[in-house]
Amino acid sequence: MNTMNRNKNNTNSSKLNSVFYAQTYHPIQAGSIDGTDILLHDNAVYRALLCSSAGLYDPFGDPNVIGEDPYCTVFVGHLSQFTTEDTLRKAMSKYGTVKNLRLVRHIVTGASQGYAFVEFKSEREMQRAYEKAHHSVIDDSEIIVDYNRQQLMPGWIPRRLGGGLGGKKESGQLRFGGRERPFRAPLRPIPLDDLKRLGIPPPPEGHYMSRFEVPSPPRKKRTSVDRDREERHRKSSSRHERKRSSSRDHIYEETKDGYGSKKRSNYSHEHERRSSSRNYEYDDERDSHKHHRSSTSTSIGYDDDDHHHRSDTRHSRSGDREHRSHKRHRHE
Repeated sequence: MNTMNRNKNNTNSSKLNSVFYAQTYHPIQAGSIDGTDILLHDNAVYRALLCSSAGLYDPFGDPNVIGEDPYCTVFVGHLSQFTTEDTLRKAMSKYGTVKNLRLVRHIVTGASQGYAFVEFKSEREMQRAYEKAHHSVIDDSEIIVDYNRQQLMPGWIPRRLGGGLGGKKESGQLRFGGRERPFRAPLRPIPLDDLKRLGIPPPPEGHYMSRFEVPSPPRKKRTSVDRDREERHRKSSSRHERKRSSSRDHIYEETKDGYGSKKRSNYSHEHERRSSSRNYEYDDERDSHKHHRSSTSTSIGYDDDDHHHRSDTRHSRSGDREHRSHKRHRHE
């Protein structure tokens, strides 16, 4: 018994930081901290439930959203009253190419309502903005970024009709299930029968996330046409890449076998020619120098007979000097 209680306590403690997010919208569930409530909490929830039951709200009835791709659009909230379209466009352009931007303003005064919709060129850029722009600061205001729930979340009711998933603690109108305030994992038994009767989706038992994980927004469903287009694009890209690779290899082989060897042979031939010419010039210069020396010596009379004559003259002069020195010594 003690072991069972201990296991139960461990399971409950492990769920303390576990959360889950709403996939579809239900006003009563949005007003519950763990998604298991079955009773109305305030007049706003009641108003949202009436709008949902009577079908009074059409998420696609807003004429201002014509032309926007919901899978490439993010919702930006908590904007400063001083933030303009240009400022917001500049801030969101860091995450991708902004295709369309709509800052919601008051229909009479034209003042900013504090939120906007930003459409990017591709779904990948939208994902980047969804992950990195959340809790960034624009005009000294920390913004929140979410996907376009108005068109992508089934059963969505906006804040002005008592729905939404954000808001402040005013008149007890807290809303859970969104990115800012997710559902907590339930620590009490889940009333499955009552939830089924009201049409409220039950919590995902055993499939919870950490509070620090980023929930993934809905992705566009790929049709057969899209898959065929992507397959053709992939095949075309691979074929183009193979062609470029083969052309690079062909150019490299030509350079290696043809032009490169030709250039190297020309270079070797030129080098040998220059080297031999320098040797020839050096030999010619050396021979000419020898010839010049011999011709010069011949022209000034430096032959063998003259050489013997000069040596005899030098010996005779040395003998005369010795004879005069001997006579001077005897006289003294």
